[in-house]
Amino acid sequence: MWKGRFQQQTAALLQTYSESISYDWRLWPHDIEGSIAHSAALEKAGLLTSGERKAIVEGLLEIGAEIEKGVFSFRMELEDIHMNIEAELTRRIGDPGAKLHTARSRNDQVALDIRLYLRSECDALDALLAGLQSALVELGKANETVIIPGYTHLQRAQPVYFAHHLLAYVEMLQRDRERLADCRKRINVMPLGSGAIAGSTILLDRQLVADLLGFPAITRNSMDAVSDRDFAIELLSGLALVAMHLSRLSEDVILWASSEFHFIVLSDAFTTGSSLMPQKKNPDVAELTRGKTGRVYGNLVSLLTLMKGLPMTYNRDMQEDKEAIFDSLDTVKAALGVFAPMLREARVDEVRCAEAVGDPNLLATDLADYLVNRGLPFRKAHEVIGRAVARCAEVGCGLDGLAVEEYQALSPLFEDSVHQILEVHRSMEARKAVGAPSPQNVAAELARWRDLLS
Repeated sequence: MWKGRFQQQTAALLQTYSESISYDWRLWPHDIEGSIAHSAALEKAGLLTSGERKAIVEGLLEIGAEIEKGVFSFRMELEDIHMNIEAELTRRIGDPGAKLHTARSRNDQVALDIRLYLRSECDALDALLAGLQSALVELGKANETVIIPGYTHLQRAQPVYFAHHLLAYVEMLQRDRERLADCRKRINVMPLGSGAIAGSTILLDRQLVADLLGFPAITRNSMDAVSDRDFAIELLSGLALVAMHLSRLSEDVILWASSEFHFIVLSDAFTTGSSLMPQKKNPDVAELTRGKTGRVYGNLVSLLTLMKGLPMTYNRDMQEDKEAIFDSLDTVKAALGVFAPMLREARVDEVRCAEAVGDPNLLATDLADYLVNRGLPFRKAHEVIGRAVARCAEVGCGLDGLAVEEYQALSPLFEDSVHQILEVHRSMEARKAVGAPSPQNVAAELARWRDLLS
């Protein structure tokens, strides 16, 4: 493609070192789609006849069909997906194929391909995120009355409904969806026509290409268009947040499925055993998801580092963007794809959850609130209940083990009915503030999310 300038053949070592077809082949649908739209602009400008454009379109579609069937032979010496398709098209149809690259550079061509690809991937991610949200909501709905200890610092804190805990992740995933939808707006800008750096002296109708490809806007600066990877970095940042949320959910699942907690039982279909210990049932989906989060973070840092020192405009360094992009997308999509069915087959151990939430110390804050409602400042109430907890630790009982007289010795504000405060269902009924886990709130949120996700 550049033999007019060079007198020597490209070294085989360089061909091997510089090729990207081994991974950018997956851009083929978008490369073909972009070329078909570009050919329409060439025809409108009088640079292709209708017959030539027809031959180009038919040739590209034939090549696409062969790639989809797995019978197309990619050639490493042609470097990338763009030249593999163009060279084969020209071999098949002759001069019309050689005209296709008129007023186009691989710089703006790959910028278009990546935007088309990422736009499609954003839509796929949104569907997968919604699927995991639905799985969480349905698991919560099926166990709507189950109460578990809520934790801070991995220490038992206050009782919450299991469904309320799951709905916290639904909220996180919704923010992920909104972030990706917002990122998609910046992806969805058409760069073709920017050329290598300064557009072209051949005037093409860029708006026609944008309309054919479904872009609502075109780029306004040719230099920025070919050097911009902000949209990819932004997407990888969004994917890093998705992975972080999945990792946190994974940690909860791992804890809940452990013998020490045993709040949930994972299906045999989504767990593995040990090569040595016959009793083991390991939560590998959650563990792998937690582990793979690191590589998603790494890809984001890799792309940020790649771009930070590049002079304007396109530099070959930018070829390295694709592996980071592809790997993060593959990793997050795979995790979302396996997590949802794993949760749908999980079972909650209601007996174990009830045992755990039977710890009366979970309601220590309720006792402090009891005193506050009788006029004691909260800090003083906190101190009083702290002394009550210390007394329980001293004598080896829970807060329900202290006699009324012992409570009244700590504060005269305690009445004979103090032990009623230590009833978990009464505590849950009292948590009526918006966002708090009263049974009515939880039921309403489950219904709201089911409607939103239906």
